[in-house]
Amino acid sequence: MSGRGLLMWDEAVTKYDFGPGHPMDPVRLALTMGLVRAFGLDGVLEVRAARAAGDSTLRLVHREDYVDAVKEVSADPGVADGSYGLGTMDDPAFPGIHEASALIAGQSVAAAEAIWRGEAEHAVNFAGGLHHAMPGGAAGFCVYNDPALAIARLLELGAERVAYVDVDVHHGDGVQAAFWDDPRVLTVSLHEHPRTLFPQTGWPEETGGPAAEGSAVNVALPAGTGDEGWLRAFHATVPELLADFRPQVLVTQHGADTHVEDPLAHLAVSLDAQRAVQEACHDLAHAYADGRWLALGGGGYAVVDVVPRSWTHLVAIAGHRPIEPETAVPASWREEVFARTRQLAPGRMTDGRTVSWRDWEAGYDPADRTDQAVLATRRAVFPLRGLLT
Repeated sequence: MSGRGLLMWDEAVTKYDFGPGHPMDPVRLALTMGLVRAFGLDGVLEVRAARAAGDSTLRLVHREDYVDAVKEVSADPGVADGSYGLGTMDDPAFPGIHEASALIAGQSVAAAEAIWRGEAEHAVNFAGGLHHAMPGGAAGFCVYNDPALAIARLLELGAERVAYVDVDVHHGDGVQAAFWDDPRVLTVSLHEHPRTLFPQTGWPEETGGPAAEGSAVNVALPAGTGDEGWLRAFHATVPELLADFRPQVLVTQHGADTHVEDPLAHLAVSLDAQRAVQEACHDLAHAYADGRWLALGGGGYAVVDVVPRSWTHLVAIAGHRPIEPETAVPASWREEVFARTRQLAPGRMTDGRTVSWRDWEAGYDPADRTDQAVLATRRAVFPLRGLLT
C-alpha cells in the first residue's frame, strides 16, 4: 500500500451554496484550502479531483425518486416546495444543487475507492461529511450523504467491516439510518445531547436494528462539555470498540462545530482538543485498520476563526506532517481572509489550551454528567458486543 495521502479538492465544491446569510458559507472551504496551500500541504499530499457521483452510485444510499427530485429542483429551484426536504430554511433550493452535491459525494466515494485499492493510505475530503441526508430526503444542510455513499461503495467493493466515527456536534443520524440493520458497519457518534440540539436523535438506547444489535453507538454529551470531558468520552468508548470490531477501513467525520465559538451549538471544545481527536483517529486507523483512513469534514460555522485551522490540522495529520499548535498562521493567508471576509484572521494554529483527560479505567464519578453520558452508552452497547461495561 502506498503511504502517500490524498487530498480531494475541486474548486467547484464551493458552488454548494445555500445563499447569503446561510450558516453553511462555502467561504469556509475556500479558506481551508487557502490555509492548506499556505502551509505547503498541497505538496505533501496528492491533490486529486474526482467526477461527480453518478446516479448508480447515489442510489447505493438514496432513493431514485429523491435523486430525481433533486435534479428537478436543480434545474428549476422555483419548484421546491419543501418536499423531500428541499426548499426549506435549512436546505434552500439553488440552481445546480444536484451537481454541487453530487460533486462533493464523488470526492468521498473516489477517496474510499483509492484507499480500498491501495492507491493511498489516508485520504481527506473536508468538503464532505454531509451526514444528515437521508435515503429519501435532504436535512440539516445536507443533500447527498457522502459518508454513507463512501461506506456503501466500500461494501460494494468487498469490505466486510467498516467503522464510522463521527465527532460533529450533531448526531450522525443519516449514516446511522443508512446502516441501521447492517452488522458490517459500526457507527459511533459523539454529539451534544438530543434534548438540546438538532436532530433530536442519537440517544444511547439507539443501538442498531434486529440484525445488527450493537452496531450503532451514541454518546450524548451534555451542553457545556469542554475539552477534558469530550476527550474523556472519546477515549472511554472509541478505542475499545474499534479494537473489538477490527475495521478494514476507518471513516471519520470531523465537524468543527463542537468548538466553543460555534454559533449553532453548545459544547465548549477548543481547537487543540479537536486536533487531539484527529491525531487519535489517525493512530486508531494504524492500530486497527491497517492505516486505511478516510477523513471528512462536516459542520462548523465559525468560518474564519475555527474551521480552516481545524481542517488544516486534519490535512496535515493525514499527510504525516502535523503542524505544531504554536505555529504562526502564514501572513499570506491572513491577507486572504481579510480580502474575502473583511475579518481579522487568528494568529496561531492553537487556542492556547493544553489538553488532557482522565482515563476511564481510573474510575468514574457517578455525579458527573459527562461520566453519566459515557456510562449510559457503555451500558447500552458494550454487552451487545460482548464487552464489559
